[in-house]
Amino acid sequence: MKRGLIFTYGVLSYALFFATFVYAIGFIGNIGVPKSIDSAPTQPLIASLLIDLCLLMLFALQHSGMARPAFKRWLTRYIPREAERSTYVLASTACLALLFWQWAPLGGVVWNVSSSWAQYALYSLYFASWALLLFATFLINHFDLFGLRQAYHALRDKPMPQLKFVTPALYRIIRHPIYLGWLGIFWFTPTMTETHLVFAVITTVYILVGIRFEEHDLEQAHPEYAQYKRKVPALIPSLSRRLSGKSQARAA
Repeated sequence: MKRGLIFTYGVLSYALFFATFVYAIGFIGNIGVPKSIDSAPTQPLIASLLIDLCLLMLFALQHSGMARPAFKRWLTRYIPREAERSTYVLASTACLALLFWQWAPLGGVVWNVSSSWAQYALYSLYFASWALLLFATFLINHFDLFGLRQAYHALRDKPMPQLKFVTPALYRIIRHPIYLGWLGIFWFTPTMTETHLVFAVITTVYILVGIRFEEHDLEQAHPEYAQYKRKVPALIPSLSRRLSGKSQARAA
């Protein structure tokens, strides 16, 4: 019974995440959703800005706080270890859904690209950034990142093998292709509104700060990461500094 519940919990958490992930494409890109990042303002400017800042802060605190090893150790005192990642995914999904629901657009336009070919190019880069993000998760084990691997091993009631610390494909030329994908998602838009700019700036700062915390944890957990960090750039791909195929490391 317990193993089945953990597996069901993991699958449901992933399904909710995936639905939110798809909605995020429309929300940030202003495509086919009832409320998007650039919907018409409905509240005063200051009130909207405070709401948006609180929503972004809540997501940042949850997303980074629950990822810390100390929090994971505390959490697994109360829930099965195999359900920890699914709980993280579910909490992140809830914070994102709340952000989409309560987001308060500010209005105003910072820039607007009118050329049709330039619009096409920016939308192409926007969708390419989503593809990069998703592809990068599969390179390092998509199902482990989102809790399904842990839930599956709980169902089988067998010990879960430790993942090897490797650098497949993109990870040999850039340490954080997932974050690079997010940056492209935030910034590639033909119309940059004040709302979108606030969102893009705050999330970019969050990513840059989050990388420092994440890499500190990786260096503590994996001695190989220090050498990997010296050889491979964080966010700007470099073919001249890429690792050889024999080098081993892994980053998000």
